[in-house]
Amino acid sequence: MKKLTDYTPHNSDNLEEGWEAVQEYVQDAVLIAFDECHKIYLAMDEDEAYFFRTNYQPAVVESIHSSPAAMLATLEEWYDESCPLKFISAVWHDKNDRNDGFVSLISQCAGSDDDEDEDEE
Repeated sequence: MKKLTDYTPHNSDNLEEGWEAVQEYVQDAVLIAFDECHKIYLAMDEDEAYFFRTNYQPAVVESIHSSPAAMLATLEEWYDESCPLKFISAVWHDKNDRNDGFVSLISQCAGSDDDEDEDEE
């Protein structure tokens, strides 16, 4: 199982880099979960998967029932359907500090390079 530090660093405020990170992380995700508003998660270990199975039904897709490509398609669908405060995070269980297990893949303020170019005009 990969650890937080095993993944390519990226800028979660850049939408293109964020989706590249999502594509990388989903390969190892145990499940994906959605609160049906704006919080989208990739559970990266069984402890976090248990949490989401228990608290995020019915918006949970398990890797044992779905391929990484299918989960990625679901993540894209959920992201498109979300309210404007949307984000995607990967999460590992951290027994010392629950917050240390989170990695922002796409932040709430993520935009594309095209968005930045439009702002400059």
